[in-house]
Amino acid sequence: FIGSACERAGRPREDVTLIAVSKTKPVEMIQELLPIGVVDFGENHAQEVVAKTEVITQPLNWHFIGHLQRNKVKYVVGRTCLIHSVSSLRLAEEIQKESVKKELVTNVLIEVNIADEETKSGISSEEAIELVKEVAALPNLKIMGLMAIAPPVESPEENRGYFRQMKELQQQIASMNIPGVEMKELSMGMTGDFEVAIEEGATM
Repeated sequence: FIGSACERAGRPREDVTLIAVSKTKPVEMIQELLPIGVVDFGENHAQEVVAKTEVITQPLNWHFIGHLQRNKVKYVVGRTCLIHSVSSLRLAEEIQKESVKKELVTNVLIEVNIADEETKSGISSEEAIELVKEVAALPNLKIMGLMAIAPPVESPEENRGYFRQMKELQQQIASMNIPGVEMKELSMGMTGDFEVAIEEGATM
């Protein structure tokens, strides 16, 4: 399915990373996917990241995809390859502190609430550029791109406009050439609408 969506969009298949959402799933289910080449897994609870990374010692790419509380940052920094859900300067500053302690640079995405849903975290698209500039000033964080969770819909086509807006926002920020900002990743699309997301530019 990913290959077909890439083909329709005229993109190489290797442009897109499949993240298997392993939150709440047992370690055994993760291990079943390793022989078929799945190496990127998404978690949304800090304690679960700790527990799983202590049991599974293979070098996998762990992504933190959920709302991250500031008091849980210490469990996530250093164990994940990418934190997808930075939506405030206060959270970014906490990640900065922990990254300094552990002497590393943490890769992050800025989470955008693209449909302005009250039930979702994330920053509005209008405020995203300002937040990117503020977070980019933190030396131990590297902004790799943007993330958005589109609304639950009956038809994936209903979300195409939101995915398109995200791509436009990504391009707008990329064109500003802000130091410390790569803007190469666009994390969006779930089981029901990932093909449309890929057609509109998703990389994860």
